[in-house]
Amino acid sequence: MSLDIAGLTRTAVRTIRGGLALTGVLSIVLGALVLFWPEATLEVIAFLFGLFFLVAGAVRVITGLVTPLLGGLRVLNILTGVLLFIFGVVAMRNPLASLAVLALAIGVAWIVEGIMALAETESGGSRWYAIAYGVISIIAGIVVLFLPVGSLTTLVIFGGIFLVVLGIVEVVRAFTFGRGLPRAA
Repeated sequence: MSLDIAGLTRTAVRTIRGGLALTGVLSIVLGALVLFWPEATLEVIAFLFGLFFLVAGAVRVITGLVTPLLGGLRVLNILTGVLLFIFGVVAMRNPLASLAVLALAIGVAWIVEGIMALAETESGGSRWYAIAYGVISIIAGIVVLFLPVGSLTTLVIFGGIFLVVLGIVEVVRAFTFGRGLPRAA
């Protein structure tokens, strides 16, 4: 199940690029804040992760609704987006009480996001970036799931590192997505 980029319109490609760039830049900014703002409390970090999941979920839902993806990918995009959005709302509404759940949500969300990235790889220039993003995201999710809940500082450091790396890969993917498409499409 891969994305047939040749069947996408230029508008769809621009929409996907915009979504990739937005989530990539947001991921880099959030990761940098987590890594370079040591006095930030876990509550602030939980809120920021919640904000990230809100935006990432909205982008997934919009992508699923406005791009001509195959039925399965469309539904998977929308469901993933709704789940990410719900995780974001929970984390933002009650950051302290949701830290343990947030740790699990982060791990699960990164695994699902990685699987989605692998499922959506196209045959164009961003194929390897999509594969790298998917694999890194899955590894990040597994690492986060297996960290002890009592070690949230470690989660924050790993989360920050993974967010920066994933964000960089996502931004590069945004620039390379759809390369080689005929201009007339």
